[in-house]
Amino acid sequence: MPIISIRDLVVEYDGRRILDGLSLDIEHGETMVLLGGSGSGKSTLLRQILALERPKSGSVSVKGIDITRCSTAELKSVRLSLGVAFQSAALFNSLSIEDNVALTLREHTSLAPSIVRLVVGMKLAAVGLADFGKLHPQELSGGMKKRAAVARALALDPEILVLDEPSAGLDPIVAAELDELILVLKQVFQMTVIVVTHEMASAFRIADRIAMLYQGRFALIGTRDEIRASQNPRVRQFLDRVPGDTAKTPALAGYFEKYLQSQEPNE
Repeated sequence: MPIISIRDLVVEYDGRRILDGLSLDIEHGETMVLLGGSGSGKSTLLRQILALERPKSGSVSVKGIDITRCSTAELKSVRLSLGVAFQSAALFNSLSIEDNVALTLREHTSLAPSIVRLVVGMKLAAVGLADFGKLHPQELSGGMKKRAAVARALALDPEILVLDEPSAGLDPIVAAELDELILVLKQVFQMTVIVVTHEMASAFRIADRIAMLYQGRFALIGTRDEIRASQNPRVRQFLDRVPGDTAKTPALAGYFEKYLQSQEPNE
């Protein structure tokens, strides 16, 4: 049975359809990359998987529990099996990195303080931040903040690690280092990993499978090789970096024409 199963998922905001009947299975131990341009529905789908919002229709099952209809106790159980690192890192600036990582342990376990310190040290070591725990987020580089967010996501030994745009805002070298970290963590902790990104290099480095979104639907779901070989027009447009038609629309052309006319000197 898939660890996550999405069926006929529909999400609307103010009558506008954002996700249009999505279905997807994510298997135990695989890295699934949700790929697509801005506004394609990636973040909306992620919020559904995390049960942060309810859909208009359809279902999302995590570990066999339909989180769109389950009890509060069941939802809490599911959420404790999920580790999430948000795009902005979402670290608390008033807390040290150690305390940021320890927060979920103190909130959701009854571990002794000495054990919490031990676990925090292990998680920081796993992401290469063993010597930086006493610092505060504002004292870290962008890449280090991302790593600290991953360490916090790992605190409760989740079965599923969710990473929202992990490479966003990072230079290519740091982004590549983070990709390697994701691969190592998956192997060491034997987790299922879900990554939301629009970074092609990162997607093709870390993914077992890629689900490419376009206007709220899956343009294609497949392995890296299947995505690369696809002749689907929407997939090719994204992979080949072909610009859209926005700049060619008559309305926009007319706007620029009127603007230029308005700049001409009056006779």
